[in-house]
Amino acid sequence: MKRPAWPTVLFDLDGTLADTIHLIVESYNHTLATIGLHRDPDEIRSWIGRSLVETFEDVDPVRAPELDRTYREWNLAHTDRLIRRYAGVPELLSALAEAGATMGVVTSKRRATAARAMVAVGIEGMLPILAGLEDTSTHKPDPAPLRHALDKLGADPADCVYVGDAAVDVLAARAAGMASVAVTWGAGLRPTLVAADPDHLVDGVDELAGLLLR
Repeated sequence: MKRPAWPTVLFDLDGTLADTIHLIVESYNHTLATIGLHRDPDEIRSWIGRSLVETFEDVDPVRAPELDRTYREWNLAHTDRLIRRYAGVPELLSALAEAGATMGVVTSKRRATAARAMVAVGIEGMLPILAGLEDTSTHKPDPAPLRHALDKLGADPADCVYVGDAAVDVLAARAAGMASVAVTWGAGLRPTLVAADPDHLVDGVDELAGLLLR
């Protein structure tokens, strides 16, 4: 039987375990259109991984709460239609569990929204720890969300790896004292991920499985 390369594996959700990229971009497009704004899709993709409130405060500090509410309502209404699965992800999580790895999700989504997304892509119940927006007062790239998950697991950062698709994931992992794996199938563009200097960069779920299981 294979063994996990790291005893504890934490995952980002959007663009890593669940293909929510189109859903997120369309949610932002709809929300920005309500106030007459437009942003390039690549710029919107660069926002993924940050909290909604922080992103909308950068866009329009006065209307940020309104934009946050509009986004969440549209996103929830269209989640089941626009969310997609990444082939091989449930099998990877099953293999990690069988090998004895401890796993969790650390996301900038609210917990209820994250849980719904996990149901939609068929991975509900496979990751016992879910750290969401409500759990910390600061968010990625700050390491607080990762440290919160580690505290709940009683895990040593030196024994942990964080897998994500955005530069903020790499930065948060480094600040938390964890190893980082950047995946290229999500929101982050390869040059941006390379510039963040992750410990590992992988291009497919099979390649990720080969890194996490030995």
